[in-house]
Amino acid sequence: MDLRKIKKLIDLLEESNLTELEIHEGEETIRLSRLPKNQPTITYSPMPNLAQQALSSAPDSKPEAAPGITIRAPMVGTFYSSRTPGTPPFVIEGQLIKVGDPIGIIEAMKMFNPIESEHAGMVKRVLIENGQPVEFDQPLFVIE
Repeated sequence: MDLRKIKKLIDLLEESNLTELEIHEGEETIRLSRLPKNQPTITYSPMPNLAQQALSSAPDSKPEAAPGITIRAPMVGTFYSSRTPGTPPFVIEGQLIKVGDPIGIIEAMKMFNPIESEHAGMVKRVLIENGQPVEFDQPLFVIE
């Protein structure tokens, strides 16, 4: 996919109400995502290659979710618990949250995707650590 096509896709995304756009062309895939307006820009230090990290530390089993409502990863990427390094996490165990509250960020293909809670309640368990790779549908939090 050439740079002109990518630029046109970016322009299309900016001109529309879409927040995410994914295009498959043969074996190539491009996924564009943007933050809602007035959302601060997120920057992180480069992380180690996820493929190497996954090969060297692939878990034998996924964390088990406790009873309650399980919030799962909507995509594959790297999970960040706060907006910037060194700042407090969006949520901690015991914290009350409501629908729409930010609960984390998943970086996928150099795009930072805010994750918002679809449920209200108390965070019973945090099942993932900052900077960990996540798989699609992996349990992240348990809400009570």
